[in-house]
Amino acid sequence: MAAPVRADAALQGVRYQVFHDTHYRYSAPVSLSQQLLHLWPRDCPWQRCLGRELLIDPAPTRRSDATDAFGNPLTRLAFERPHEALQVNTRLLVEVLPRAPLPLEASPPWEQVVAALAYSARALSPDELEACRYRVESPSVRIKRQFAEFAADCFPAGRPLLSGGAALMEKIFREFAFDATATQVATPLIEVLERRRGVCQDFAHLMLACLRSQGLAARYVSGYLLTRPPPGQPRLIGADASHAWVSLYCPQNGWVDFDPTNNIQPNLEHITLAWGRDFTDVSPLRGVILGGGSHDPDVRVTVLPSWELAV
Repeated sequence: MAAPVRADAALQGVRYQVFHDTHYRYSAPVSLSQQLLHLWPRDCPWQRCLGRELLIDPAPTRRSDATDAFGNPLTRLAFERPHEALQVNTRLLVEVLPRAPLPLEASPPWEQVVAALAYSARALSPDELEACRYRVESPSVRIKRQFAEFAADCFPAGRPLLSGGAALMEKIFREFAFDATATQVATPLIEVLERRRGVCQDFAHLMLACLRSQGLAARYVSGYLLTRPPPGQPRLIGADASHAWVSLYCPQNGWVDFDPTNNIQPNLEHITLAWGRDFTDVSPLRGVILGGGSHDPDVRVTVLPSWELAV
C-alpha cells in the first residue's frame, strides 16, 4: 500500500534514499555473462537524481553506460571470468517534486484522441508520433477483444479521456486482488484477467492492454513506491520491492500517470525509474549466461523518505 507523505513535504518535495540489492547464487560456475541494467532513474520535470552509486561483485570485465531506445539510462555489463555469484547493489538519492493536480473532466473525449492518433492524411506531430509506438502490441501486452470488453464501461461515448483512465484504474483496483503467489513473469495476461489476481506488474500490463485495445497510447512505468510499515512498527530494510504503473497519453496534458494497484495518481510517493512498452523493455536486471545451473535472484529494495534519513 502506498504511504502518505508528510504535509510539509507535499509543498516542497521529498528526498528519498533507495537501496536496490540483487544477489544471484549459481549452483554451477558461470563462465560468461552479459547483463543489461535499468537501475538509474530518469530525469523528469517532477524528479531529480542527486546521487547514484553502483556496486558490482565480481567486477565486470567491461562496462558501458548508454541510453536505450526509450530514453532510459542503461548500463551494459560483461563478465568474462568464471564466477559462482553476482551481486549488484544500487544506491540512489532522488528528489521528487509535487505535480499539479489535473482536472480530469477537462480532457478531450477519448474517441477524439483515438482519431488523432490514427493513421490519416494529416501529418502527426512529434509528440503524436512518439505516442504511437505505445498504441500497438508488445511482448507482454496483447490487443484482444476481451480487454476491450472489460474496459468498455469505463469509456462510454464522449467521456473525457482522463476521466475514463481514472475509472479503469479504479475498476482494476476494485475487482482484482493483490496476490504475490498467483502469477509469474510469464503468466499470460488473459489468465490474469480470468483469475482476477496478480501483482503490480500484472495490473499495469492489464491496464495497458485495455487502453491499447481501445486505440489509446499508454506506456509501462517502472520505479519505486514509498510503502507504509505496520502501525507502530519501524520500516524494515529490504522489505520493499520495485513497483509498476501506467502512463496514458493525452494531447493537451502529455503523459498522465495512473497506479491501478493502489488506485491513485502517482505524485510524491512514486519514484520513476524507466518506461517502455511493457516490463520486458525496462526489467531492472536481465541478461544471458553460459553455465550457472539453477539460480533464483534474491532482490531486496528499501525506500527511505527524507524524514527517516540519517543524514
